[in-house]
This record gives sequence, C-alpha cells and structure tokens, in this order.
Amino acid sequence: MVSLKTYTIIYATLFISATIQVLIESAGLLEKTYWIAFWIIIILSLLKAILVAGWFQHLRYEPPSLSYLILIGVGAALALTLAASYSIQ
Repeated sequence: MVSLKTYTIIYATLFISATIQVLIESAGLLEKTYWIAFWIIIILSLLKAILVAGWFQHLRYEPPSLSYLILIGVGAALALTLAASYSIQ
C-alpha cells in the first residue's frame, strides 16, 4: 500500500508545476521570450505526464516495451507541438 506521504508529494509536484505554467502564460512570457517559455512549459508538462502515467496508471509494473510505445506517442506529440509553434510565428 502506498503511503499518504507519497501521494502528497506527487500532488504537490503536480500542483506546483501547473501553477508555474499558469504564471508563465499569464505573465506574458510567451510574447516576450517565446522559446524559453515554450520549453519550460513542455518540460513541466512532460514531468506531469510521467508522474501521472508512471504512478497512477501503474506503468512501472508493465513490460518495458509498453513504456517505449508510450514514449513514441510523447515524441509524436512533441513533434506536432513544435510544428504548430513554427506555424504560429
């Protein structure tokens, strides 16, 4: 059984990273320093996805091939996000 402390740490990490993302977007950093803000948001989103998928969806107990398949999907999503960001500017 997982302890309450572990869930609290994961919750705090998710909450803090989401708050940082909102602050970056509301502070106007996307207009001033677009690529720095973009990569900070991407890294924080990836961290949140890894925490949720790895911990709450129990991927750590699955075979490694399933994790690699999910990484391919994350890479595809990142590539599409990069392509969309180039079309905006």
